[in-house]
Amino acid sequence: PTRILASDIVTEMNSRGLSLQIFGDAKTSISKIAAIEDAGADNLVFLDKKELAAALIIKKPALVVTTKNLAPLFENTGITVIVAPYVPLAHAFIKQKFGARNFDESGWGSIHASAVVHESAVLGKDVSVEPRAVIGRGVRVGEGTRVMAGVVIEHNAVIGARSVLHPSCVIGYGCLIGSDVVIGSGTVVGSEGYGFAQDASRKSHAIPQTGIVVVEDSVRLGANCCIDRAAYRETRIGRGTKIDNLCHIAHNVEIGEDCLLTSMLCIAGSSKIGNRVITSGQTGISDHVKVCDDAVLLHRAGVTKDIETPGAYAGLPTQPLIDYMKNTAVMRNAVDLKKRVSELEKTQN
Repeated sequence: PTRILASDIVTEMNSRGLSLQIFGDAKTSISKIAAIEDAGADNLVFLDKKELAAALIIKKPALVVTTKNLAPLFENTGITVIVAPYVPLAHAFIKQKFGARNFDESGWGSIHASAVVHESAVLGKDVSVEPRAVIGRGVRVGEGTRVMAGVVIEHNAVIGARSVLHPSCVIGYGCLIGSDVVIGSGTVVGSEGYGFAQDASRKSHAIPQTGIVVVEDSVRLGANCCIDRAAYRETRIGRGTKIDNLCHIAHNVEIGEDCLLTSMLCIAGSSKIGNRVITSGQTGISDHVKVCDDAVLLHRAGVTKDIETPGAYAGLPTQPLIDYMKNTAVMRNAVDLKKRVSELEKTQN
């Protein structure tokens, strides 16, 4: 494997605004990035917890990225140290550049012979199309984008530059996907929205969902998600939002920028989610609800009405986290409290 110099890491990362500093030999080289548990002599390791430092020093990796406060622990150990103002961010940027998956190792080349690409589709420079992918009429794919095995891109969809569509995902007709987007395996963007009308005998009749989905730049959609197309206009996922596996976003939903939405989230139709919203697993948001910027939804939150003030919320119905914790503590003793009340009532009678 190609070896990487500590000085090259710092130069590259500082060009991205990280303000890293080297203490030790700037010519130290590493062959890979490793977890603390697996650290070897020619590895780079990230450390931001003091209790793990002693074990790491015994392993003697070549290079450690750590905090200013922890850096003195590595003096006279022979380990070169890179000090980062915020280790998790350094971890993200350094591993993206020097330790991320190399998609070229698939060995498929540019456009595989088994792929089906409509003659009217326009593929940008350095687009890769893997086996059995299908690209429909009028599709446009930006430069450097990778369309992996079994992907289906229906007619008139647009994909931006440098995006990655993982195996067997589907991009529905007319949908717009930005640049630097990652879409996980099995995810469907532009599935049919859930809209029906019932007649007098309560038989359901479909209302055709003819809108689109817009996924803005730098969005990540995990595996096996469903993003429904709008009834008329658009379902939109804002720039920089990261959605975990197994999430459902219904028709006409609008999600803001830089949200972190974790597994098994369900957002019902026409709800609007602000910027930088965070949800924990199994959060549910009812239809036509608005969630303001900077809200955090925890403990399987069930949102049935608008949240207008930033902060942490939990429970069903949703309540401020501090109230939820107090009420949960009371409920733990509910049976005992009931017995005590019954006993008091008996003495009073």
